[in-house]
Amino acid sequence: MRHLVATTASRLLGILHAGRWLGPLVIRLVFGYFWLETGIGKVQNLDGFTQRFIGWGIPHPAFNAALSAWTELLGGLLLMLGLFTRLVSIPMIINMIVALALVVSSRLMGLDDYVEADEVLYITIFFWFLIAGPGKISLDTLIARWLRIRTYD
Repeated sequence: MRHLVATTASRLLGILHAGRWLGPLVIRLVFGYFWLETGIGKVQNLDGFTQRFIGWGIPHPAFNAALSAWTELLGGLLLMLGLFTRLVSIPMIINMIVALALVVSSRLMGLDDYVEADEVLYITIFFWFLIAGPGKISLDTLIARWLRIRTYD
């Protein structure tokens, strides 16, 4: 019985291991599309988004609203493509840290509230992309192979 369980578990783990490229691809596509869509919405209504920045007391609201909106739009697109994934994670993390510090933190009371904030989840996912990269199915990996750069996948 123990041998049967071990054999079955090994086969299942082998199947999952062979498909390990699928996890980063799905997360990148879904998460990237989320940011692309939110960025498009903010760019298309930049005046309204700027008014929100004014209400939040963010300095240089027109510039910062446009910067934030375009960061989300381009960041989402690049994430979906798996192009400059690690690099684009940095401004996306900064964007979320600013949102967390200047907008969200005023209504958070303790550690539980911070952990449950969407921005913390987004920062965590972008941090994972920064460290882990885009995965095998990405333009980053294709370019790295073309340039003969080891990707450590």
